Amino acid sequence: MKKLLLLTMMLLGGMTFAMAQKQAEIKFDKVTHNFGSFSEKEPVVSCIFTFENVGETPLVINQAIASCGCTVPEYTKDPIKPGEKGQIKVTYNGTGKYPGHFKKSITVRTNGVVEMTRLYIEGDMEEAK
Repeated sequence: MKKLLLLTMMLLGGMTFAMAQKQAEIKFDKVTHNFGSFSEKEPVVSCIFTFENVGETPLVINQAIASCGCTVPEYTKDPIKPGEKGQIKVTYNGTGKYPGHFKKSITVRTNGVVEMTRLYIEGDMEEAK
């Protein structure tokens, strides 16, 4: 009986300790960017998503993957300290794509409380005249 009580107390103590651990937390200024209309003559457009580590431990971006090869995300590989800001630059290249509306997603994976966030870009590439 004493062993069971001791084991239960240790389990509860371990769970409390694990839950008390502070983690990194990413907070984006925006998760969607609309490029609006742009010409097929200049099909490469870029935007920047700014974020802050609002957690209490360093934030690491493990990966940022676009839904399409025409979209390329760039991000820092260095840990972002608590309270510091970072950026993810996303470039869309419409070369060889049909004109019209597009919407692409970028999946960002971190070591934070929320491990996965999706960013979205969209716009209208108009036919060159």
